[in-house]
Amino acid sequence: MQILLAGGSGLIGTALQKQLLETGHDVELLRRGADGWDLNREFPEAVIHLGGVNIASKRWTARFQQQIRDSRVHSTEQLAQAMANQTQNRPKTLIVASAVGLYGHRGDEPLTEQATPGKSFLSQTGQQWEQAANPARQVGIRVIHARFGMVLSKQGGALSKMLLPFKLCLGGVVGSGKQYWPWISLKDATGAVEFALENESITGPMNVVSPQTVTCYEFTKALGQVLHRPTVLPMPAMAARLALGPMADELLLASTRAVPQKLIEAGYVFSHQSLSQALRYAVSV
Repeated sequence: MQILLAGGSGLIGTALQKQLLETGHDVELLRRGADGWDLNREFPEAVIHLGGVNIASKRWTARFQQQIRDSRVHSTEQLAQAMANQTQNRPKTLIVASAVGLYGHRGDEPLTEQATPGKSFLSQTGQQWEQAANPARQVGIRVIHARFGMVLSKQGGALSKMLLPFKLCLGGVVGSGKQYWPWISLKDATGAVEFALENESITGPMNVVSPQTVTCYEFTKALGQVLHRPTVLPMPAMAARLALGPMADELLLASTRAVPQKLIEAGYVFSHQSLSQALRYAVSV
């Protein structure tokens, strides 16, 4: 398959490009110049967009929150419109990254792709992000919104920031520890995207998370066991908020029990079905 990949330099994009090439696909990176993407071009049969400012790269000021939103919504809108404008040999599939943060703080409620969005900043951003693909959807292009959970890798993402404190025996439960943390191994994150690319029955939102739902407490204990370190230093919710501001409530203290119903029903076989297995793999590669 001929695939155009936008946002190919990030954690998931780098791994996905390597995997797609290994499985025989042709992958071209959509590169950003000084004036943005050059979208005056022919698009291949499939386009994958994984771009967006790293939401955990700095403290959430109002200005940075606007950058988070704009980097996702505007780029998706421009890409979807350019694809829709291609009248000859129009692309068949557009896969756009999204996030389970769209559901917001929901306690222990199991959240399939049919669940309603929440009302938080990430929820609102996620809704706008997915709506931005409407130009492509309206002309019949199959659009998939890959709602990622925490992608486990020592190369980047949340786990890479946890490893040093945990190795120094400074890791512990955040807040009550009862909040659900949806996760996915990097291998399954890329595997799910390729599976959806090749499986035409999948369309719309798709939760890219493990079937094994775990709480913060369970995640903390599993990581401590994999690293052979104690996990006895909790971070109270107030301390998390003081350290991280609004980001703490939405990334660490929110409970999102997302379930990958579409992937399960379509027959995707997860490479890492248990958290301990995924963590061992993540810290070893």
